[in-house]
Amino acid sequence: MDKRHQQQAKASSCCSDEVSSIEWEFINMSEQEGDLIYRMYKLVGDRWGLIAGRIPRRKAEEIERFWIMRDKEVFENRRRELKKISSS
Repeated sequence: MDKRHQQQAKASSCCSDEVSSIEWEFINMSEQEGDLIYRMYKLVGDRWGLIAGRIPRRKAEEIERFWIMRDKEVFENRRRELKKISSS
């Protein structure tokens, strides 16, 4: 194999494993952040970098992951637990 084929094979083998949303760490956003994300999404769609620019200390990847996970049943229990802890 020439060098180019070796690089292509290496790239395809290292990046073929996708991480499912179940394996993601829960993203905890404040109610205000969640509301802002929802409103911005309605205005600009899935332009996560633009949305992240409006929320201090948040990256586009975090915003997108939060958006994907927000309605998942897997994370609903975690959200409830966090609300119970914060309201106590």
